[in-house]
Amino acid sequence: MLTLTTSLALSPSPVTLLRGTELPHPERAVARGDVVRVRAGVFAPAAQWRRLRPWERYLARVHAVALVRPDAIFCHESAAVLVGMPVVGDPVTVHVLVAATEAARESAGIRSHRAAALPDLITVGGIVVTTPAVTAVTLARYRHHALGLAATDAALRLDPLLSRDALSTENESRPTGRGRNTARWALTRASAQRESALESLSDAVREWLGFPAPELQHAFVAADGTVDRGDQWWENLGLLGEPDGEFKYDGRFGDPAGLLRKRRERDRRLLSGPVAAIAHWGWIEVARVWPLRDLLVGFGLPQLLPVQIAPLRSLMKLLQPYDRLLSRDDRIPRVPSDRERTTRRRENG
Repeated sequence: MLTLTTSLALSPSPVTLLRGTELPHPERAVARGDVVRVRAGVFAPAAQWRRLRPWERYLARVHAVALVRPDAIFCHESAAVLVGMPVVGDPVTVHVLVAATEAARESAGIRSHRAAALPDLITVGGIVVTTPAVTAVTLARYRHHALGLAATDAALRLDPLLSRDALSTENESRPTGRGRNTARWALTRASAQRESALESLSDAVREWLGFPAPELQHAFVAADGTVDRGDQWWENLGLLGEPDGEFKYDGRFGDPAGLLRKRRERDRRLLSGPVAAIAHWGWIEVARVWPLRDLLVGFGLPQLLPVQIAPLRSLMKLLQPYDRLLSRDDRIPRVPSDRERTTRRRENG
């Protein structure tokens, strides 16, 4: 085990956390609706809590555990969220490492994982977590392939000195062949060029839908010298794919109207050059899968390989929190059969 120095910043709690001792009558405050219980002995103002998105609530849960267990070593999604790596929805369970002599159990929302030898650790903001490399490999081994890809991409972005080979070395040093084999899917595809979780998940869905791989982060230079980078570029079609995400325009990054105006200006600039068409999509298209397929087919992108139904179906279930957050229709889309898709193509000419 190494405890490393780091320049990473701790993701702060998105709400004010209050110990029960700071409230005169915490149970009465909960009953009145003034506060919510984040975990035993830790509360948050109800008004603040209601405004949180699912992954922000998870970050608050992890901070609540750190508040009452300052000696805890966080791992899995808990380590990821503390250093700004993506998590999907609210995983609820907080993950910590314990010595091999202690019991591996889940109690009161905390799951303990025994470690014969502690992995590499870092301290961020006074909290001990597994390194981004260790965290990413762990998630690649034990979570959905798409979530593993998002984690490994994020780890490479966080640490410029980290390489895909180093992640593979970390994976191969772990026990159990099944875990090693599972992680290899994400590790062989990981890239720091994907700049968000949405880009990572989009690329996973794109592969499982049978579309060809794009060039990532292609630079376009306009006549006036302006450089625009495109997320996914299929040069043979002149098609640029842009996974934008609805949250980019919800006000947290500035005036939505101004951001949309800048996007239109950028699109016009790109379309005046080698770009023939630009496909924009967000979480809804990725979460429901088939809208993304229809969008890309509509722009002329060929499906070169058969659709892989199993990973797409399981991913749709995992992304359900995003789907529910962004749409009133919270039903998980049913995967259409090959016959249904053929019929739709015939109906559409």
